[in-house]
Amino acid sequence: MTAASPCPPALIAFADPLPAPTTDRPAPERVVGPAPAPLRTTREAYSAEDGAISMGEWCCEPGAWKIAFHAGRHEFFHVLEGRLRLLDEAGHAREFGPGDACIIPAGFRGEFHVLEPVRKRYVMIDRPVG
Repeated sequence: MTAASPCPPALIAFADPLPAPTTDRPAPERVVGPAPAPLRTTREAYSAEDGAISMGEWCCEPGAWKIAFHAGRHEFFHVLEGRLRLLDEAGHAREFGPGDACIIPAGFRGEFHVLEPVRKRYVMIDRPVG
């Protein structure tokens, strides 16, 4: 008699209800422009490898703040609603709206501007460096 194989992991479908949200605001020293910092809402649908992989939906009110990804962090996102702009340290800007997708590479530094209330799906990957 052989041992039963473990059940395979369940699929995660974004059409299914998402978990309860968590909210936060950018740190005051990172905010660009007038206060208060915009409210950000995250619904993490999946996390693996002790948080090194995170996927879900993220919403945010209009506002802007400085971002600095560490050397092991990468993000893919797909905008569902609203508009945002990413500005790199050299001053190059790109805008994204519904249907647009982007990869923010590890080590990216610049500013994140939410121009209209935004909702996006994201995949965040954190890998050790060195």
